[in-house]
Amino acid sequence: MMSNPRFDELQEQAAEAVVEEDLVSVYAGLVHEDGQHEYYFGNDTEDAEELREMAAVQLGMMLRVLADRSDSSIDEITDLAAERAQEMQLR
Repeated sequence: MMSNPRFDELQEQAAEAVVEEDLVSVYAGLVHEDGQHEYYFGNDTEDAEELREMAAVQLGMMLRVLADRSDSSIDEITDLAAERAQEMQLR
């Protein structure tokens, strides 16, 4: 993962928000021009069912916004995202 001071600060703020506020899930991610990516996904639970639900809500929000802004359908964005997710290596 690349070192980015602004992202490190955002990650710390997101982690604090889950602990100190009434948040149950937070995602922050950066995509660099060279294709590198950084991300943080924090939750207030380790329960697999709750994590699936939170992930579905996070993904739904991103899909809705990305589909609207790119003049694409949700299905088009979903298919492309699934392809990219299979290609990514988690770090």
